[in-house]
Amino acid sequence: MTWLITGGAGYIGAHVVRAMTEAGERTVVYDDLSTGIAERVPADVPLVRGSTLDRERVARTLAEHAVTGVVHLAAKKQIGESVQRPLHYYRENVEGLRVLLEAVTETEAASSFVFSSSAAVYGMPDVDLVTEETPCAPLSPYGETKLAGEWLVRATGRATGLSTASLRYFNVAGAAAPELADVGVFNLVPMVFERLTQNASPRIFGDDYPTPDGTCVRDYIHVVDLAEAHVAAAHALQTSPGHDLTLNIGRGEGVSVREMVDRVNAVTGYDRPPTISPRRPGDAARVVAAADRITTRLGWKARYDVQDMITSAWEGWVRLHPEAARA
Repeated sequence: MTWLITGGAGYIGAHVVRAMTEAGERTVVYDDLSTGIAERVPADVPLVRGSTLDRERVARTLAEHAVTGVVHLAAKKQIGESVQRPLHYYRENVEGLRVLLEAVTETEAASSFVFSSSAAVYGMPDVDLVTEETPCAPLSPYGETKLAGEWLVRATGRATGLSTASLRYFNVAGAAAPELADVGVFNLVPMVFERLTQNASPRIFGDDYPTPDGTCVRDYIHVVDLAEAHVAAAHALQTSPGHDLTLNIGRGEGVSVREMVDRVNAVTGYDRPPTISPRRPGDAARVVAAADRITTRLGWKARYDVQDMITSAWEGWVRLHPEAARA
């Protein structure tokens, strides 16, 4: 098969391209490069620069490369920004998806569609483990667009016979190689890196939650494991037409924010205790995946732990910021 990877020049996208290629699949990257980096795309993988809102360009790319499956990763993904710019997020994430699906369903060769969703669809679940049946109540326009995207993908599959999978990511960290590391500072691990290397204390938002150490508990997944989950989902759709999958992608293990900060300090060689700031609105005390369904359905299970995530992410950070390395 030939898989179109939208957003394939991004942090997660580049890892998915790598994993799919290593699995023997042909890939084509479609990315507007607003946040993606062209150099992340291997030289032997075609890169088409374009927006998913550009119906003509999407259709031409699908036809020219004889695309038979799509992994849709391209999206705006900053929760705070989505609150400030909801119309922008709905246009990019929902209308962009609608345009893409319209082009895909009019392409006779395309039979499979893997959608990048998020644990943000769950909102603030009051459960120990979040299953795929946990009610969805997103707290931000970003989460809403991901849930709406799942609905749109599922409805399209049922109407057209397109095999679909919606993968709900939990907290992604780590890197397969330093050059593929996350260059953004929006997730906890790079945020702590930035504070430490600026001679500032890491910040923890709230230490009075009903958790063992008072800080929020989250489920972290290595980006390499996440990419391999996409390969497993793609193969499932390819070998069993008519699939309609919704799956959590996590490890099923909770780690508190304080514990993550302590581990980052240990890996980086810094020793700066965190400062405590007031809670942020909308932060749930605990969001940890029930990760057994994907193992049962696809035979996938996470291989890397939190230590692997922090160590590999730090190697990427030092590559970009050599002055950050400790003697």
